[in-house]
Amino acid sequence: MAGVTALSQWQRVANTFTAPSKTFEDIKRGNRSWWLPVILIAVVSYILFAVVITRIGIQQVVDNQIHLNPQAEEKMAQATPAQREMSTRISLYITEGAFVASPALTVAGIALMSLGLLGTINFVFGGKAKYGSIFAVWLYASLPGLIKALLGIVVIYSGATPETFNIKNFAPTNVAAFAFPNPLEANKALYALASWLDFTTIWMLVLLGIGIAAVAGVKRSSGYIAVFGWWALFMLFSVGWAAIAG
Repeated sequence: MAGVTALSQWQRVANTFTAPSKTFEDIKRGNRSWWLPVILIAVVSYILFAVVITRIGIQQVVDNQIHLNPQAEEKMAQATPAQREMSTRISLYITEGAFVASPALTVAGIALMSLGLLGTINFVFGGKAKYGSIFAVWLYASLPGLIKALLGIVVIYSGATPETFNIKNFAPTNVAAFAFPNPLEANKALYALASWLDFTTIWMLVLLGIGIAAVAGVKRSSGYIAVFGWWALFMLFSVGWAAIAG
């Protein structure tokens, strides 16, 4: 738009938390650079990784996940010593690899899911968004996730017990963290549902709804319906799977 000065990436990051419409309108004008959110996500992810390694220990993380899965724990108990050693080693490699690759996996996941959101907002709601805009919006909308990681670091340093640390729910940002302090005693489906009710996730979804509505040129309500509709589908699938597996 003529006469409008483009925001810097730092300004877009700051406005994502204070005035999100400014960030998303700037993206709509064609200013889609997104490397800064990726760097911030990577830095905070690796800081969390370092804290988990030094304060909890990867072996403890793996042991805790096995303990939280009765079927896996029973399978390990029935395995031979050699099988247990091999299974533990593989689990360690997978856990470490997931941490190391988490920024790349995050970006890849957003790139893939942006396609689905692009189709939804354009073909279902008559929007005119471009893929690059949706992708950039999603990366900026993901920034509240940094708060969850930072809260997790605070929890670990404030005296989290290594033997009860749950890497899948490491920060008190969702209903499950308060309603079910011991996941083993919770109904699997209810625990899965409560885990999805996360304030940082809801915050990100609200931002995403605002953002895609802006870049697609549709009503904000359409953006919310598109975003929360997909979220509800994934949540129902997760809860259903937990109910079947539990």
